[in-house]
Amino acid sequence: MIWAHITEDSHLKRYIVELIGTFFLVFTIARVSTSADLAMIAPLAIGGVLAAMIYALGPVSGAHFNPAVTLAMVLRKAMPAADVLPYIIFQLIGAFAAVFVAGMTIDTESIKALETSTAWIVIGEFCFTFALVLVILQVATSKAAQGNSYFGIAIGLTVAAGAWAVGPLSGAAFNPAVVLGMSALGAFGWGGLWLWLVMQFAGAIAAFLVFSVIEGCCSDTGDQ
Repeated sequence: MIWAHITEDSHLKRYIVELIGTFFLVFTIARVSTSADLAMIAPLAIGGVLAAMIYALGPVSGAHFNPAVTLAMVLRKAMPAADVLPYIIFQLIGAFAAVFVAGMTIDTESIKALETSTAWIVIGEFCFTFALVLVILQVATSKAAQGNSYFGIAIGLTVAAGAWAVGPLSGAAFNPAVVLGMSALGAFGWGGLWLWLVMQFAGAIAAFLVFSVIEGCCSDTGDQ
């Protein structure tokens, strides 16, 4: 049944677009975050490619490229629940394909797993996944922001700011597809990976709850 849903033309093009966008996001991360020469400008490259993919592919799939965003969108009722699992599957395929290709172009043996603490993971991943998802919900789904042309830039800059702010603390993934893909390159240790995933999904849920309050307050104000 799920296979029939996935292979339906109107659905499949959205899933393929999610794969493509996630591929270029993770490929860029893998290339620039593993190069000492590019460390200072890496966040700009990552935020830039994300913004570009959002503008290019957003009209087709919504341009999530992130399972945490997909979770928030289904909670927001901005997408059918039946699309959640296929979106995440194709995002993960894109992420692993990206690190496979990137791995051919970099010295993977020199990559060391991030050494950090539980507190830093909680602070970095929860806070900036929260910020990212809140920005996405606000600029892409809010009634007050309908028809804006800055949504891609706002989202890309949020990721760039987060990467500069907490990259050394948590790795600045803010995205389960990124952290799983980069783990395959050795950038994150598999043993504690669950904490990144929990904090990212928790940040997305918290962002949805806060957005719901904000959106509700705005609606109440508009009705008066």
